[in-house]
Amino acid sequence: MLTDNLPSRRRFLGISAAAGGLALLPLRGWAKAEARMVEWQGVALGANVSLRIHHRDTGIATEALRQVLQDLRRLEAVFSLYREDSSLRQLNRQGSLVAPAPELVDLLLASRQYAALTDGAFDPTIQPLWQLYSQHFTERGEADPRGPAQEDIAAALQLVGLENVLIDRDRIAFRRRGMSISLNGIAQGYVTDRAIERLRRHGIEHTLVDMGESRALGHHPSGRPWQAMIADPLQPGRDGLIVPLVDMSLATSGGYGFQFDPAGHFHHIFDPRSGRSPQRYRSVSVMMPTATTADALSTAFSLMAPEDIEAVLRRLGTGRAYLIAPDGQSSTIQS
Repeated sequence: MLTDNLPSRRRFLGISAAAGGLALLPLRGWAKAEARMVEWQGVALGANVSLRIHHRDTGIATEALRQVLQDLRRLEAVFSLYREDSSLRQLNRQGSLVAPAPELVDLLLASRQYAALTDGAFDPTIQPLWQLYSQHFTERGEADPRGPAQEDIAAALQLVGLENVLIDRDRIAFRRRGMSISLNGIAQGYVTDRAIERLRRHGIEHTLVDMGESRALGHHPSGRPWQAMIADPLQPGRDGLIVPLVDMSLATSGGYGFQFDPAGHFHHIFDPRSGRSPQRYRSVSVMMPTATTADALSTAFSLMAPEDIEAVLRRLGTGRAYLIAPDGQSSTIQS
């Protein structure tokens, strides 16, 4: 967890409940200025959100925050799985989308890069697996605790594979009927990076943006790094590893974020190759220069062996991965 309000668990992209009420969020702590610090805390993207901005002119900082929140509402209309009118829902419903939003194209092209980098471990086309498990555990009465039948998993896997998505600036289309996409493994990071870009355009040099995935711009106003604590999700009251954040991002993934069954054998992270939920780690935290990369890789690394994670980090030449094993043992891998 971030000592500066990073949520303690991985959350999904779901802005719909918050977007309509952003104007009411002053009740959660809007715009206080102390020593030229402007702070906003509230709820967006289905997570606790925190922005802490240092600027000599609090009016500029407050206007920048207003525009960031405006961006959140606009991007919800692109990425949300929960709004019927979102671009992503239209794509999933229709199987194609003409003149797609540039941000949707950007994120799918980035997803293709992360899929190649991780040998297919990152793949946003796993939504049919989510639908299968959701139906099995919530819509069939007394669910078989062993999960869906193997033949049903195999059928869902026929609809998984980013190589079967046509992506260009004019059109996005599925090559197989019944495919669908979830961007929950990357969109929070992308939106966090867009917020940082917006703040930079206003001349802001010191801020911490936390939208479920966190990114620090510059140092804390005191001159020290922003600080994050990576805690064991199964020991929430116990102190964890403190890491500094200066112009870096931190994202955490773990099956504890949402579980279909009480035992936690089936959760929201799916292996696009086997159709099963990984049990390799309790949690995976990734530090990278951008939140988009940290978000995508924390998802992919949850499926990967330590030596494969190390190979990816070496290829990138930057970043760290903090792993907590099922027995609670922690380890760090860096480029």
